[in-house]
Amino acid sequence: MAPSDHPAPGAGAPPHREGESVTAPSPAGPRLAKLPPLALYVHIPWCVKKCPYCDFNSHQVRGEVPEREYVEALVTDLEIALPQVWGRRVHSVFFGGGTPSLLSAKSIDSLLAAFRARLPIAADCEVTLEANPGTFEAEKFRGYREAGVNRLSIGIQSFDPKHLRALGRIHDDREARRAIEIAQAAFDNINLDLMYALPGQTPAEARADVEAALGAGVPHLSFYHLTLEPNTPFHRHPPALPDEDAAAEIQDAIGAALAGGGYINYETSAWALAGRECRHNLNYWRFGDYLGIGAGAHGKLSFADRITRSTRWKQPKEYLQRVAEGRPVQESRELARADLVFEFMMNALRLSQGFAVGAFVERTGLQIAAAEKPLREAEARGLLIRDHEYIRPSELGQRFLNDLLQLFLPGRKEGLTGS
Repeated sequence: MAPSDHPAPGAGAPPHREGESVTAPSPAGPRLAKLPPLALYVHIPWCVKKCPYCDFNSHQVRGEVPEREYVEALVTDLEIALPQVWGRRVHSVFFGGGTPSLLSAKSIDSLLAAFRARLPIAADCEVTLEANPGTFEAEKFRGYREAGVNRLSIGIQSFDPKHLRALGRIHDDREARRAIEIAQAAFDNINLDLMYALPGQTPAEARADVEAALGAGVPHLSFYHLTLEPNTPFHRHPPALPDEDAAAEIQDAIGAALAGGGYINYETSAWALAGRECRHNLNYWRFGDYLGIGAGAHGKLSFADRITRSTRWKQPKEYLQRVAEGRPVQESRELARADLVFEFMMNALRLSQGFAVGAFVERTGLQIAAAEKPLREAEARGLLIRDHEYIRPSELGQRFLNDLLQLFLPGRKEGLTGS
Protein backbone atom coordinates (compact mmCIF):
# COMPACT_ATOMS: atom_id res chain seq x y z
CA MET A 1 0.00 0.00 0.00
CA ALA A 2 1.23 3.50 -0.77
CA PRO A 3 2.15 5.80 2.11
CA SER A 4 -0.95 7.32 3.63
CA ASP A 5 -1.63 11.04 3.33
CA HIS A 6 -4.66 10.89 5.61
CA PRO A 7 -5.29 9.63 9.16
CA ALA A 8 -4.91 5.90 9.66
CA PRO A 9 -8.12 3.82 9.47
CA GLY A 10 -10.13 4.25 12.62
CA ALA A 11 -9.05 7.80 13.32
CA GLY A 12 -12.09 9.73 14.41
CA ALA A 13 -14.15 6.59 15.03
CA PRO A 14 -16.50 6.60 18.03
CA PRO A 15 -14.60 5.66 21.18
CA HIS A 16 -15.23 2.30 22.85
CA ARG A 17 -13.89 1.17 26.16
CA GLU A 18 -12.33 -2.27 26.40
CA GLY A 19 -15.00 -4.87 27.09
CA GLU A 20 -17.90 -2.63 26.07
CA SER A 21 -20.34 -4.09 23.56
CA VAL A 22 -19.90 -2.73 20.06
CA THR A 23 -21.87 -3.21 16.87
CA ALA A 24 -20.52 -3.79 13.38
CA PRO A 25 -21.98 -1.44 10.78
CA SER A 26 -20.27 -3.21 7.88
CA PRO A 27 -21.49 -6.73 7.01
CA ALA A 28 -18.30 -7.31 4.99
CA GLY A 29 -15.92 -6.94 7.93
CA PRO A 30 -15.50 -8.94 11.14
CA ARG A 31 -18.04 -8.42 13.90
CA LEU A 32 -16.28 -7.86 17.22
CA ALA A 33 -18.45 -8.12 20.32
CA LYS A 34 -15.79 -6.35 22.41
CA LEU A 35 -12.32 -4.94 21.97
CA PRO A 36 -9.23 -6.82 23.19
CA PRO A 37 -6.72 -5.51 25.75
CA LEU A 38 -4.46 -2.71 24.54
CA ALA A 39 -0.69 -2.41 24.88
CA LEU A 40 1.73 0.37 23.89
CA TYR A 41 4.97 -0.39 22.04
CA VAL A 42 7.67 2.31 21.83
CA HIS A 43 10.53 1.78 19.35
CA ILE A 44 13.98 3.25 20.01
CA PRO A 45 15.91 2.69 16.76
CA TRP A 46 19.57 3.22 17.70
CA CYS A 47 22.32 0.80 18.74
CA VAL A 48 25.96 1.33 19.60
CA LYS A 49 26.77 -1.23 16.89
CA LYS A 50 24.60 -3.17 14.43
CA CYS A 51 24.96 -6.92 15.04
CA PRO A 52 25.58 -9.04 11.90
CA TYR A 53 22.56 -11.32 12.57
CA CYS A 54 20.03 -8.57 13.33
CA ASP A 55 17.21 -7.71 10.91
CA PHE A 56 15.32 -5.42 13.30
CA ASN A 57 14.89 -1.73 12.54
CA SER A 58 18.06 -0.64 14.34
CA HIS A 59 20.66 1.87 13.24
CA GLN A 60 24.23 2.33 14.45
CA VAL A 61 24.72 5.59 16.30
CA ARG A 62 26.66 8.15 14.26
CA GLY A 63 27.54 10.93 16.68
CA GLU A 64 24.94 11.92 19.26
CA VAL A 65 21.48 10.39 19.51
CA PRO A 66 18.91 13.19 18.88
CA GLU A 67 17.33 12.31 22.19
CA ARG A 68 15.27 15.41 22.96
CA GLU A 69 13.94 15.66 19.40
CA TYR A 70 13.02 11.98 19.32
CA VAL A 71 11.24 12.08 22.68
CA GLU A 72 9.17 15.05 21.49
CA ALA A 73 8.36 13.18 18.26
CA LEU A 74 7.18 10.11 20.18
CA VAL A 75 4.77 12.23 22.21
CA THR A 76 3.48 13.92 19.04
CA ASP A 77 3.11 10.52 17.34
CA LEU A 78 1.01 9.32 20.28
CA GLU A 79 -1.16 12.45 20.21
CA ILE A 80 -1.88 11.93 16.50
CA ALA A 81 -2.93 8.33 17.20
CA LEU A 82 -5.10 9.08 20.23
CA PRO A 83 -8.46 9.25 18.38
CA GLN A 84 -8.01 5.57 17.47
CA VAL A 85 -7.78 4.47 21.12
CA TRP A 86 -9.94 6.94 23.07
CA GLY A 87 -11.06 5.53 26.40
CA ARG A 88 -9.07 2.29 26.13
CA ARG A 89 -6.88 1.33 29.07
CA VAL A 90 -3.23 0.43 28.45
CA HIS A 91 -2.15 -2.75 30.25
CA SER A 92 1.52 -2.87 29.26
CA VAL A 93 4.21 -0.60 27.82
CA PHE A 94 7.29 -1.97 26.07
CA PHE A 95 10.37 0.06 25.11
CA GLY A 96 12.03 -2.00 22.37
CA GLY A 97 14.76 -1.46 19.85
CA GLY A 98 17.48 -1.01 18.95
CA THR A 99 18.82 -0.29 22.40
CA PRO A 100 16.35 1.73 24.52
CA SER A 101 18.91 1.90 27.33
CA LEU A 102 20.83 4.42 25.19
CA LEU A 103 18.21 6.93 26.33
CA SER A 104 18.69 8.65 29.67
CA ALA A 105 16.49 7.89 32.66
CA LYS A 106 15.24 11.48 32.39
CA SER A 107 13.94 10.82 28.86
CA ILE A 108 12.19 7.60 29.90
CA ASP A 109 10.66 9.47 32.84
CA SER A 110 9.42 12.22 30.51
CA LEU A 111 7.90 9.67 28.12
CA LEU A 112 6.10 7.74 30.83
CA ALA A 113 4.75 10.97 32.31
CA ALA A 114 3.49 11.98 28.86
CA PHE A 115 1.84 8.59 28.38
CA ARG A 116 0.08 8.81 31.75
CA ALA A 117 -1.19 12.30 30.92
CA ARG A 118 -2.73 11.14 27.64
CA LEU A 119 -3.85 7.56 28.19
CA PRO A 120 -5.63 5.61 30.94
CA ILE A 121 -2.76 3.47 32.25
CA ALA A 122 -3.65 0.41 34.35
CA ALA A 123 -2.52 0.64 37.97
CA ASP A 124 -0.61 -2.64 37.60
CA CYS A 125 0.76 -1.80 34.13
CA GLU A 126 3.81 -3.86 33.15
CA VAL A 127 6.49 -1.47 31.83
CA THR A 128 9.42 -3.22 30.13
CA LEU A 129 12.65 -1.71 28.86
CA GLU A 130 15.16 -3.58 26.72
CA ALA A 131 18.83 -3.07 27.59
CA ASN A 132 22.21 -4.30 26.40
CA PRO A 133 25.09 -4.99 28.82
CA GLY A 134 27.39 -2.46 27.13
CA THR A 135 25.06 0.36 28.24
CA PHE A 136 24.67 -0.45 31.94
CA GLU A 137 25.34 2.15 34.61
CA ALA A 138 23.96 1.56 38.10
CA GLU A 139 22.66 5.10 38.60
CA LYS A 140 20.94 5.16 35.21
CA PHE A 141 19.11 1.92 35.94
CA ARG A 142 17.97 3.13 39.35
CA GLY A 143 16.60 6.13 37.47
CA TYR A 144 14.66 3.86 35.10
CA ARG A 145 13.08 2.12 38.07
CA GLU A 146 12.15 5.42 39.72
CA ALA A 147 10.60 6.58 36.43
CA GLY A 148 8.21 3.62 36.45
CA VAL A 149 9.96 0.89 34.50
CA ASN A 150 9.23 -2.31 36.43
CA ARG A 151 10.56 -5.01 34.10
CA LEU A 152 13.95 -5.23 32.40
CA SER A 153 14.90 -7.39 29.40
CA ILE A 154 18.67 -7.80 28.98
CA GLY A 155 20.23 -8.90 25.68
CA ILE A 156 22.88 -11.29 27.00
CA GLN A 157 22.90 -13.67 23.94
CA SER A 158 25.71 -15.81 25.44
CA PHE A 159 28.04 -15.99 28.42
CA ASP A 160 30.85 -17.37 26.26
CA PRO A 161 33.34 -14.65 25.16
CA LYS A 162 34.15 -16.56 21.97
CA HIS A 163 30.52 -16.67 20.91
CA LEU A 164 29.93 -13.05 21.88
CA ARG A 165 32.75 -12.03 19.55
CA ALA A 166 31.33 -14.21 16.75
CA LEU A 167 27.94 -12.50 17.20
CA GLY A 168 29.50 -9.05 17.02
CA ARG A 169 28.32 -8.07 20.50
CA ILE A 170 29.87 -5.02 22.18
CA HIS A 171 30.06 -6.70 25.61
CA ASP A 172 32.05 -9.63 26.99
CA ASP A 173 31.07 -12.28 29.52
CA ARG A 174 32.21 -10.18 32.51
CA GLU A 175 30.06 -7.24 31.40
CA ALA A 176 27.10 -9.59 30.93
CA ARG A 177 27.35 -10.80 34.52
CA ARG A 178 27.91 -7.28 35.82
CA ALA A 179 24.81 -6.05 33.97
CA ILE A 180 22.69 -8.70 35.70
CA GLU A 181 24.05 -7.63 39.10
CA ILE A 182 23.23 -3.97 38.40
CA ALA A 183 19.76 -4.91 37.17
CA GLN A 184 19.00 -7.04 40.21
CA ALA A 185 19.87 -4.16 42.53
CA ALA A 186 16.89 -2.22 41.16
CA PHE A 187 14.52 -4.79 39.56
CA ASP A 188 12.99 -8.09 40.59
CA ASN A 189 11.26 -8.70 37.24
CA ILE A 190 14.03 -9.46 34.74
CA ASN A 191 14.31 -11.37 31.48
CA LEU A 192 17.54 -12.57 29.89
CA ASP A 193 17.66 -13.01 26.11
CA LEU A 194 20.00 -15.75 24.90
CA MET A 195 20.64 -17.45 21.57
CA TYR A 196 21.61 -21.00 20.68
CA ALA A 197 22.90 -22.92 17.64
CA LEU A 198 25.61 -20.27 17.42
CA PRO A 199 28.60 -20.44 15.04
CA GLY A 200 30.69 -23.41 16.14
CA GLN A 201 28.67 -23.95 19.32
CA THR A 202 28.79 -27.42 20.87
CA PRO A 203 26.06 -28.95 23.06
CA ALA A 204 28.40 -28.63 26.06
CA GLU A 205 28.86 -24.90 25.41
CA ALA A 206 25.12 -24.42 25.06
CA ARG A 207 24.56 -26.22 28.37
CA ALA A 208 27.10 -23.91 30.00
CA ASP A 209 25.08 -20.90 28.80
CA VAL A 210 21.91 -22.40 30.25
CA GLU A 211 23.58 -23.14 33.57
CA ALA A 212 24.84 -19.56 33.76
CA ALA A 213 21.37 -18.24 32.97
CA LEU A 214 19.79 -20.48 35.62
CA GLY A 215 22.43 -19.37 38.09
CA ALA A 216 21.35 -15.75 37.63
CA GLY A 217 18.05 -16.58 39.33
CA VAL A 218 15.85 -14.32 37.19
CA PRO A 219 12.15 -15.17 36.68
CA HIS A 220 12.10 -15.14 32.87
CA LEU A 221 14.45 -16.51 30.19
CA SER A 222 14.19 -16.34 26.39
CA PHE A 223 16.19 -18.70 24.16
CA TYR A 224 16.18 -17.99 20.43
CA HIS A 225 17.51 -20.24 17.67
CA LEU A 226 19.98 -18.20 15.60
CA THR A 227 18.63 -17.90 12.07
CA LEU A 228 20.20 -16.29 9.02
CA GLU A 229 17.79 -13.50 8.15
CA PRO A 230 17.76 -11.84 4.70
CA ASN A 231 19.53 -8.50 4.33
CA THR A 232 21.99 -9.18 7.16
CA PRO A 233 25.78 -9.72 6.99
CA PHE A 234 25.30 -13.27 8.31
CA HIS A 235 22.97 -14.02 5.41
CA ARG A 236 25.42 -12.63 2.85
CA HIS A 237 28.42 -14.34 4.47
CA PRO A 238 27.03 -17.30 6.44
CA PRO A 239 29.06 -18.52 9.40
CA ALA A 240 29.42 -22.26 10.07
CA LEU A 241 26.39 -23.15 12.19
CA PRO A 242 25.55 -26.48 13.89
CA ASP A 243 23.66 -28.81 11.55
CA GLU A 244 20.00 -29.67 12.14
CA ASP A 245 20.74 -32.71 14.30
CA ALA A 246 23.20 -30.80 16.48
CA ALA A 247 20.80 -27.85 16.79
CA ALA A 248 18.00 -30.22 17.82
CA GLU A 249 20.27 -31.80 20.43
CA ILE A 250 21.11 -28.35 21.80
CA GLN A 251 17.44 -27.36 21.86
CA ASP A 252 16.51 -30.54 23.75
CA ALA A 253 19.32 -30.00 26.27
CA ILE A 254 18.20 -26.40 26.88
CA GLY A 255 14.59 -27.48 27.36
CA ALA A 256 15.50 -30.24 29.79
CA ALA A 257 17.73 -27.95 31.87
CA LEU A 258 15.15 -25.16 32.06
CA ALA A 259 12.32 -27.52 32.94
CA GLY A 260 14.54 -29.05 35.61
CA GLY A 261 15.08 -25.55 36.99
CA GLY A 262 11.34 -25.00 37.39
CA TYR A 263 10.77 -22.89 34.27
CA ILE A 264 7.67 -23.36 32.12
CA ASN A 265 7.97 -23.18 28.32
CA TYR A 266 4.80 -21.12 27.83
CA GLU A 267 5.71 -19.82 24.35
CA THR A 268 7.98 -21.03 21.55
CA SER A 269 11.09 -19.20 22.80
CA ALA A 270 10.01 -18.06 26.26
CA TRP A 271 10.44 -19.73 29.65
CA ALA A 272 9.19 -18.36 32.96
CA LEU A 273 8.68 -19.30 36.57
CA ALA A 274 4.99 -19.79 37.37
CA GLY A 275 3.13 -16.49 37.17
CA ARG A 276 6.11 -14.55 35.77
CA GLU A 277 5.24 -14.68 32.07
CA CYS A 278 5.70 -11.48 30.04
CA ARG A 279 2.24 -9.93 29.94
CA HIS A 280 3.08 -7.66 27.00
CA ASN A 281 4.19 -10.56 24.82
CA LEU A 282 1.24 -12.70 25.92
CA ASN A 283 -1.00 -9.95 24.59
CA TYR A 284 0.68 -10.31 21.18
CA TRP A 285 0.24 -14.09 21.13
CA ARG A 286 -3.39 -13.81 22.21
CA PHE A 287 -4.10 -11.47 19.29
CA GLY A 288 -4.55 -8.46 21.52
CA ASP A 289 -4.14 -4.89 20.32
CA TYR A 290 -1.04 -2.72 20.46
CA LEU A 291 -0.38 0.82 19.43
CA GLY A 292 3.16 1.12 18.07
CA ILE A 293 4.93 4.48 18.05
CA GLY A 294 8.47 5.34 16.98
CA ALA A 295 10.56 4.77 13.85
CA GLY A 296 9.46 1.59 12.09
CA ALA A 297 7.03 0.59 14.86
CA HIS A 298 4.22 -1.79 13.93
CA GLY A 299 0.75 -1.68 15.41
CA LYS A 300 -2.48 -3.68 15.42
CA LEU A 301 -5.77 -2.08 16.42
CA SER A 302 -9.31 -3.46 16.48
CA PHE A 303 -12.52 -1.57 15.90
CA ALA A 304 -16.16 -2.61 15.86
CA ASP A 305 -16.08 -3.65 12.21
CA ARG A 306 -12.41 -4.06 11.27
CA ILE A 307 -8.90 -4.89 12.41
CA THR A 308 -6.02 -2.80 11.11
CA ARG A 309 -2.23 -3.04 10.98
CA SER A 310 0.06 -0.05 10.59
CA THR A 311 3.76 0.72 10.20
CA ARG A 312 5.58 3.96 11.01
CA TRP A 313 8.30 5.41 8.78
CA LYS A 314 11.43 3.33 9.27
CA GLN A 315 14.44 5.65 8.93
CA PRO A 316 14.84 7.82 12.06
CA LYS A 317 15.47 11.07 10.14
CA GLU A 318 12.49 10.52 7.87
CA TYR A 319 10.33 9.50 10.84
CA LEU A 320 11.17 12.77 12.62
CA GLN A 321 10.30 14.74 9.49
CA ARG A 322 7.01 12.89 8.90
CA VAL A 323 5.95 13.37 12.52
CA ALA A 324 6.63 17.09 12.15
CA GLU A 325 4.31 17.00 9.11
CA GLY A 326 1.63 15.25 11.16
CA ARG A 327 1.76 11.90 9.33
CA PRO A 328 3.99 9.36 11.11
CA VAL A 329 2.22 6.33 9.58
CA GLN A 330 3.82 5.04 6.39
CA GLU A 331 1.41 2.17 5.72
CA SER A 332 -1.94 1.17 7.14
CA ARG A 333 -4.16 -1.64 5.98
CA GLU A 334 -7.34 -3.33 7.04
CA LEU A 335 -6.99 -7.08 7.48
CA ALA A 336 -9.13 -9.03 5.05
CA ARG A 337 -11.33 -11.78 6.41
CA ALA A 338 -9.18 -14.30 4.53
CA ASP A 339 -6.09 -13.12 6.44
CA LEU A 340 -7.58 -13.18 9.91
CA VAL A 341 -7.38 -16.96 10.39
CA PHE A 342 -3.67 -17.04 9.56
CA GLU A 343 -2.88 -13.89 11.55
CA PHE A 344 -4.58 -15.30 14.65
CA MET A 345 -2.99 -18.76 14.32
CA MET A 346 0.45 -17.31 13.62
CA ASN A 347 0.33 -15.80 17.10
CA ALA A 348 -1.84 -18.10 19.22
CA LEU A 349 -0.18 -21.36 18.14
CA ARG A 350 3.14 -20.10 19.52
CA LEU A 351 1.63 -20.63 22.97
CA SER A 352 2.21 -24.08 24.43
CA GLN A 353 -1.30 -24.08 25.91
CA GLY A 354 -2.86 -22.90 22.65
CA PHE A 355 -6.16 -21.04 22.84
CA ALA A 356 -9.81 -21.39 23.70
CA VAL A 357 -12.19 -21.64 20.75
CA GLY A 358 -14.12 -18.71 22.20
CA ALA A 359 -10.97 -16.56 22.07
CA PHE A 360 -10.71 -17.10 18.31
CA VAL A 361 -14.31 -15.96 17.86
CA GLU A 362 -13.85 -12.98 20.19
CA ARG A 363 -10.57 -11.69 18.72
CA THR A 364 -11.28 -12.26 14.99
CA GLY A 365 -15.04 -11.79 14.78
CA LEU A 366 -15.20 -15.07 12.82
CA GLN A 367 -16.65 -18.45 13.67
CA ILE A 368 -14.19 -21.32 14.21
CA ALA A 369 -15.69 -23.01 11.13
CA ALA A 370 -13.65 -20.52 9.07
CA ALA A 371 -10.54 -22.49 10.09
CA GLU A 372 -12.02 -26.00 9.93
CA LYS A 373 -10.14 -27.34 6.88
CA PRO A 374 -6.60 -26.49 8.07
CA LEU A 375 -7.49 -27.49 11.64
CA ARG A 376 -8.62 -30.89 10.42
CA GLU A 377 -5.46 -31.37 8.36
CA ALA A 378 -3.19 -30.25 11.21
CA GLU A 379 -4.90 -32.68 13.56
CA ALA A 380 -4.58 -35.53 11.03
CA ARG A 381 -0.85 -34.84 10.73
CA GLY A 382 -0.38 -34.92 14.49
CA LEU A 383 0.58 -31.26 14.68
CA LEU A 384 -2.39 -30.13 16.71
CA ILE A 385 -4.67 -31.35 19.52
CA ARG A 386 -8.21 -30.06 19.95
CA ASP A 387 -11.63 -30.59 21.38
CA HIS A 388 -14.76 -28.45 21.21
CA GLU A 389 -13.35 -25.98 23.75
CA TYR A 390 -9.59 -25.79 23.28
CA ILE A 391 -6.96 -26.00 20.53
CA ARG A 392 -3.22 -26.35 21.11
CA PRO A 393 -0.10 -27.46 19.22
CA SER A 394 1.15 -30.97 19.95
CA GLU A 395 4.81 -31.56 20.84
CA LEU A 396 5.37 -32.30 17.15
CA GLY A 397 3.55 -29.10 16.22
CA GLN A 398 5.70 -27.07 18.59
CA ARG A 399 8.87 -28.54 17.10
CA PHE A 400 7.70 -27.99 13.50
CA LEU A 401 5.77 -24.77 14.07
CA ASN A 402 6.40 -23.39 10.57
CA ASP A 403 4.86 -26.51 9.00
CA LEU A 404 1.84 -26.12 11.26
CA LEU A 405 1.38 -22.42 10.47
CA GLN A 406 1.70 -22.88 6.73
CA LEU A 407 -1.48 -24.95 6.78
CA PHE A 408 -3.38 -21.73 7.59
CA LEU A 409 -1.91 -19.53 4.86
CA PRO A 410 -4.60 -17.75 2.82
CA GLY A 411 -5.06 -19.25 -0.64
CA ARG A 412 -3.13 -22.41 0.19
CA LYS A 413 -4.39 -25.44 -1.66
CA GLU A 414 -5.48 -28.18 0.69
CA GLY A 415 -3.03 -31.05 0.87
CA LEU A 416 0.16 -29.06 0.18
CA THR A 417 2.92 -29.57 2.72
CA GLY A 418 5.19 -26.93 4.20
CA SER A 419 8.87 -27.10 4.89
